Amino acid sequence: MARGKPAHQKPGPRGKRSQGTEGELRIIGGDWRSRKLRFPDAGGVRPSPARTRETLFNWLNFHLAGRDCLDLFAGSGALGLEALSRGAGSATLVDHTPALAGALKANLQLLKASNGEVVCRDVTQYLTHRNRPPFDIIFMDPPFRQGWLDRLLPLIDSQQWLKPGGWMYVEHESELASFATPADWHLHRQKTAGQVTYKLFRNLAEQQMPTDDDE
Repeated sequence: MARGKPAHQKPGPRGKRSQGTEGELRIIGGDWRSRKLRFPDAGGVRPSPARTRETLFNWLNFHLAGRDCLDLFAGSGALGLEALSRGAGSATLVDHTPALAGALKANLQLLKASNGEVVCRDVTQYLTHRNRPPFDIIFMDPPFRQGWLDRLLPLIDSQQWLKPGGWMYVEHESELASFATPADWHLHRQKTAGQVTYKLFRNLAEQQMPTDDDE
């Protein structure tokens, strides 16, 4: 059910694969529709279900073309690769597992996607200091029940990783009643499927106009 997490952290009726086997990801829309990609069985990673991805990209249908995307806890790359297939301008996929990062790079090469970048790094370390322009869309599907949202959403906000007017997508366990979100983020859409809830926020912070000192 998740992209970059051990299976026991994302409850659901999926069977376990034998250690050492490969997983399969199918792109469901866009230029690479129906393409099947392989990724290693590193920690029991599972792609986000096709139905969840279809709902998410229906929500983003008119906001994706040409946009810069960030996929945190990328895992199989289900969301970042799907975004590229559907016309995103670029996607940066961040995952700390070397085997998964290597597979992501190989799949980008297979797809001849020069607008995709893989960063093999701890997500917290990556987010601590922003050294590039902010993103239009951020996807985050972290391991459940580890408090990632409460730790990382304020960091994303304080380091201004999300552009004003940008979109922030998160998945979390359905029993999580609430979590803190930045004041300028507005809940645009949400849905629950079994034990997983997914939400799309919009950053309504106003674009700062340059001052005389900035010009």
